Formats: sequence, C-alpha cells, structure tokens
Amino acid sequence: MSPPAEETRDTRLMRLALQEAHAARARGEVPVGAVLARGEGVIARGGNSPIELRDATAHAEILALRAGGHALDSYRLTGTTLYVTLEPCVMCAAAIVHARIERLVFGAWDPRAGAAGSLINVFTLPGLNHRVDLFGGVLVEECSALLQEFFAARR
Repeated sequence: MSPPAEETRDTRLMRLALQEAHAARARGEVPVGAVLARGEGVIARGGNSPIELRDATAHAEILALRAGGHALDSYRLTGTTLYVTLEPCVMCAAAIVHARIERLVFGAWDPRAGAAGSLINVFTLPGLNHRVDLFGGVLVEECSALLQEFFAARR
C-alpha cells in the first residue's frame, strides 16, 4: 500500500529543504533550509545566510518568504505551505503568521528557540488574525542529524 499523497508530498518537499540546508552548511552557515510550495509546485527556496549577508534576519524561512513574495507579487502567501528543516524561531514564526502561510511543516524540533511548541507556540497566541496548520517531525532524523553533525564539528 502506498503512503497517503500528503505524506509523499511533505517528504519530497522536505528533502528539497534539506538540500537548501546542505548548501547553507557548505557556506559555513547553520544548516537550515526552507521551501515554499503551493500544491506540488515550488515557489521559493531559502537557506540560512545571516553570516554571508551580514543580516540577523536572513534565516532560511525569511529568505523563502521574501522570494515567495516577489514570485507571487504579494506579501500574502495564502494557500502555501512552508517546509523548514528546523522548527522556526519567534521571529520566523511571526513572519509566517503575517505572510498568511496556510501550513507549516518542519523537521527537527528546537528545544532552545523553537516557537512552534518547544519553547513557546507563537501560532496559538490569542488575538492573532491568522492561524497556521502545524506539522512537525517530517524527516526528523535526517534534519536533526545534519544539525548535530554541524555543531559537533564546531566543538
């Protein structure tokens, strides 16, 4: 029996986000990658780049949202899903809400800075005008291993 179509799409698109994370690692950045999609189509990609761009906001998610806004000619990215290899931080979670992302799918949890349930859940704060469907743990082993190997090599 084949897996459900949603599972297959989520896994395939998370693998693309992992490619972005590997590219970020090759540039000496923390290996986090993001892919913005609508249905089966990829709209935008991003990999962590705060060191390269000298910009504290140049997280993978933010770069994918910016590129998606340009591609769709709007900051409102309705009907899209954002795939990220690591649970977003507070800054990225707030940007995801403001961009009106429909679904967030992430790989590894971030117990130190995760804002989708690990440290705080920005997505459930009262008063927000948009709700995002969350799904964590897609390819969690691969996403976690990439981060663990990166930081182990730095110690």
